[in-house]
Amino acid sequence: MLEKKDINLERAVLIGVVTKEQDEEKSKEYLDELEFLTFTAGGEVIKRFTQKMERPNPKTFIGTGKMADVQQFIEDNDIGTAIFDDELSSAQERNISKILNCKVLDRTNLILDIFAQRAQTSYARTQVELAQCEYLLPRLRGMWTHLERQKGGIGMRGPGETEIETDRRIVRERIALLKEKIKTIDKQMSVQRGNRGAMVRVALVGYTNVGKSTLMNVISKSEVFAENKLFATLDTTVRKVVVHNLPFLLSDTVGFIRKLPTQLVDSFKSTLDEVREADLLLHIVDISHPNFEDHIASVEKILGEIEGGDKPVIMVFNKIDAYEAEPFDETDLQEVRTKANYSLEEWKRTWMNKLGENALFISALNKENLEDFRKRVYDEVREIHITRFPYNHFLYPDYDDLDLSEEE
Repeated sequence: MLEKKDINLERAVLIGVVTKEQDEEKSKEYLDELEFLTFTAGGEVIKRFTQKMERPNPKTFIGTGKMADVQQFIEDNDIGTAIFDDELSSAQERNISKILNCKVLDRTNLILDIFAQRAQTSYARTQVELAQCEYLLPRLRGMWTHLERQKGGIGMRGPGETEIETDRRIVRERIALLKEKIKTIDKQMSVQRGNRGAMVRVALVGYTNVGKSTLMNVISKSEVFAENKLFATLDTTVRKVVVHNLPFLLSDTVGFIRKLPTQLVDSFKSTLDEVREADLLLHIVDISHPNFEDHIASVEKILGEIEGGDKPVIMVFNKIDAYEAEPFDETDLQEVRTKANYSLEEWKRTWMNKLGENALFISALNKENLEDFRKRVYDEVREIHITRFPYNHFLYPDYDDLDLSEEE
């Protein structure tokens, strides 16, 4: 008989700062995202703490008064984890742990934990372990304070390797081993990509949780894991897709996020080879998110870092079914109309209008406007294909000339 298991969420508090570069609105948005990350990792946020500062405290990230408030709340409410919105230095992490006497994580550590949970294949697990080791290496000191110095006394004098040095050596050796393992797998995957022939390759890119996997399932009629959580997809999935009679390869890649840890960008550069080698990028955007423009900027920044910014791109604005403009009272003379009050039609007349045919508005979940999506992708892939194989143009007529009644 199966035993019933209760899911116990870890009780956590979130801590962030408001600075010149990060105002209150931006800080709230980052903490909203951090709360979603915490939920994805298996935690429950009990309270948030924010402090206005010119710059984070180099010793404890936040001021001593605010730290005392956090400490009191943690003691009174049986909190097990404190999560900071920015990456902590090893010294900050060590100092905060001594004061709060609970588990202390930063945004990077939290994302690494989610990646470790989501990694399914050997390749993904290797990449995550490499990122974790590179994150851990400068932070070993705080974990081994009790073994940091050699003991004195008879038989203990003289040169020798301390425990902390031993562990650093072990971690460095592990990093070297993992890098070699990734090189080997990279060669295998490069051969696999080469074996796909000269088919046109299309890659789905975008912020995490914008609906890439859902769209992949609809277009390719496959069963890629999709869930309303951050980083639901970690392993790149490639499927052969046929729009009418035109075949191409469609790959679903890991989602991006703001403040993405540098260790993860470096470790997952090989996974993102699918993006670098793609002929066409479909940049999926969750238009129902209030800060989707920031998401677009973050994705474009990371695409530039992985040398994928020069590819032809079609912007696909997803989740139009969930989009709701904030109400605006025209009779209130003090109220200022902002982008949050724009309707979808008004958005289409903004900078999106300059994208022309390269801006599509769909709902993958409700399958709205998917015919327009198929037509645009068909036209773009056909153009790439007949450029590569000029003698094949008669095989794939213009979309408008196709017999749509034969669509399966």
